[in-house]
Amino acid sequence: MAKLEHPILIGIVGAAQGLRGEVRVKPFTDDPMAIAEYGALYTGDGRRFEILDHRLAKTVVVVRFRGINDRTAAETLKGLELFIDRSNLDDEDLDDGEYFHADLEGLEAWDADGRFWGEVSGVLDFGGGDLLELRDEGRKPVVIPFTLAAVPEVDLEAGRILVDPIAAGLIDTGDDDGTAPDDDVGGRRPK
Repeated sequence: MAKLEHPILIGIVGAAQGLRGEVRVKPFTDDPMAIAEYGALYTGDGRRFEILDHRLAKTVVVVRFRGINDRTAAETLKGLELFIDRSNLDDEDLDDGEYFHADLEGLEAWDADGRFWGEVSGVLDFGGGDLLELRDEGRKPVVIPFTLAAVPEVDLEAGRILVDPIAAGLIDTGDDDGTAPDDDVGGRRPK
């Protein structure tokens, strides 16, 4: 069993598919079929899975793993999270302004006046654009939009992001007229 140094979640095993040991996997990759391009996949406890065959089926990928040869064995995998190591991801695949979620997590959030707003503890997507969850000890977590207006700068090397507290909704300006701000919601595209 191998433990990954920097695990990246790329899929979750769902229900068994058929009688030959196939399972449905919900991929977290831009291209669902790319889940097989990273080599072996690992579970949180270090178990290794090698993909023998895979095919697209609507929103999931039906996968056959080495050593999983019947439905009973496939059913035991339901709910397993599948990981690769961060070193398997190629930064050259990213466009300007694109980031892997795992690279954003842990970054410190500061504003231009030097105020600390917390640490990025997660990247959320509920369908309306990406959100960053910020946590700071002793405070409730807050969620801000991951847009160019709210987060004008990401500095991975320095381990921080620059936030505009007004655009991010961290400061109440009292100007709420019930209309949405003219924002570039699609300006950032995390992976």
